[in-house]
Amino acid sequence: MKLNVSENRRFLQNEDGTPFFYLADTGWEQFHRLTLKEIEFYLDARKAQGFNVIQAVLISEMDGLRIPNAYGQIPLIGMSPEKPNPEYFDFVEQVLKLAEKREMFLALVPTWGDKIDRVFGIGPVIFNEINAFSYGKWLGKMFRDNPNIIWMNGGDRSGGGNNFAVWDALGKGIKSEDPNHLMTFHPLGDASSSMWFHEAEWLDFNVCQSGHSMRNYPNHMMISYDYLRQPVKPCLDSEPRYEEHAVNWKPEQNGVFNDYDVRQAAYWTVFAGACGHTYGTHPVWQFYDDNREPIGFVRYTWKEALNLKGSSQLIHLKNLMLSHSYFDRIPDQSILNAPKVGEEHIRCTRGNDYLMCYLPSGGDVELNTERIPWQTVNANWFNPRTGQTEMIGVFGKENCGSFTAFSSGIGNDWVLILEREKGK
Repeated sequence: MKLNVSENRRFLQNEDGTPFFYLADTGWEQFHRLTLKEIEFYLDARKAQGFNVIQAVLISEMDGLRIPNAYGQIPLIGMSPEKPNPEYFDFVEQVLKLAEKREMFLALVPTWGDKIDRVFGIGPVIFNEINAFSYGKWLGKMFRDNPNIIWMNGGDRSGGGNNFAVWDALGKGIKSEDPNHLMTFHPLGDASSSMWFHEAEWLDFNVCQSGHSMRNYPNHMMISYDYLRQPVKPCLDSEPRYEEHAVNWKPEQNGVFNDYDVRQAAYWTVFAGACGHTYGTHPVWQFYDDNREPIGFVRYTWKEALNLKGSSQLIHLKNLMLSHSYFDRIPDQSILNAPKVGEEHIRCTRGNDYLMCYLPSGGDVELNTERIPWQTVNANWFNPRTGQTEMIGVFGKENCGSFTAFSSGIGNDWVLILEREKGK
C-alpha cells in the first residue's frame, strides 16, 4: 500500500508502479470530534465516492490541546510537545487501521498552525525548534510501520519568517524516524509549500491552498508555477473552494460555493498538471451537528453534507484520468487557437494518444490543428457532472479546428476528448 513518486517526478504511484490519483477529502477534525463508529460511517461514505485520502489533524485547531476527543483524551500531557499522550495516539492508530481496511490513506497534519503561529485561532503557541523536532521524531517512530500514511506538515500557516525553523524541524524530526512515507506542507491561503520548502529534503511533493475567497479563483496558475519549478516535484491543490463554504466568508453578499465551483477548481488544476486534488465541504471538515456551535455559515449537518453533489462528482475526474495513459500526461495550452480568460478559461492536457480540453462554461472551443499529431481522431464530449461520454464522431485532422459543447453557461462544463484512432 506504500506510495512513491513516479519516475518522471510528476505523479504519485503505488508500490507496484500503478498510478495513484490523489483524491482527498478534508476531514480535519475527525480525530477530535468523532467516535470510531462515526469515523467508520464517514470513511465508508467517502470510499464509495472514490476518495482515497483523508486529510486530518492530530492537534486540532478547535482548542485541541484542552478540549478532549470523543473518548476524553487530549493529544499532549500538560500541553507539552515532549509528552504525547499514548492513549490519544493509540486512538489515531485505530483510525489508521480502519482506513487501511478500506485501502485509504490518511494525510496526517501533526499540528494545526495556531500552535506555532497564532496570527488567528485559539492557540496557545507551544512549539519551538527544539520541541518540534522531538515531537516529530516521536510521531515518526510511533506511526512508521503503518502503510497508509502521508505526512502533511504545516497547518494553514506561512512557512516563512520565524515559522521556518519550527516547521523545518518538525519535518526533519518525522523523517529522521520515518523516511519511507511521503511528506508535504499545507500552507495558508493563496500560497504553496514551494514558497519555502521546495528544496527541503523532507518535502516529496508540493501542495498549495487556493482557498475560499472568491469564485473563479485561477488556481491553475498556482499549479503551473509549481509544475515549472526545479527540481521537479508533484503538486496539487490541498484546499480549494469548499462546497457550501460562504464565498469570502460573506454568505449574505456572495452566497456559497456549489458543485460547479468544486468541479471548476478540480479540472483547472489537474489539467494544469496536478497529480490529484482535494475536495472539501464546510460542514464536514468541522463535523458539525446540532449539538455543536457552527464555525461560520452552516446549513447542513456533516452527515447530510456527505451527499452534496460535488462530493459524488470528483470520482468522474479520477476515473477519466485513470482511463487514459497516465504518466505521459502533460499540460499543453498550445492546443488552443483562441484562449479565454476568467470564468471561461479553458485548460488543456494531453498524453501520447489523446488530448483533453476542459470548458468550464461549455460553448465553443477552437483548436490549433497544427498541434494535433494524428491524421484521424475520435472526438467525444465528457460530462463532468455525470461521468458519461458521448461520441461526436471520427474526424480527419483538418476538420478538428472547432467544436461546440452540448450546452453553455455557468454550470454547463464539458471536457472535449480527442483520441488517436487506433491504427492511424
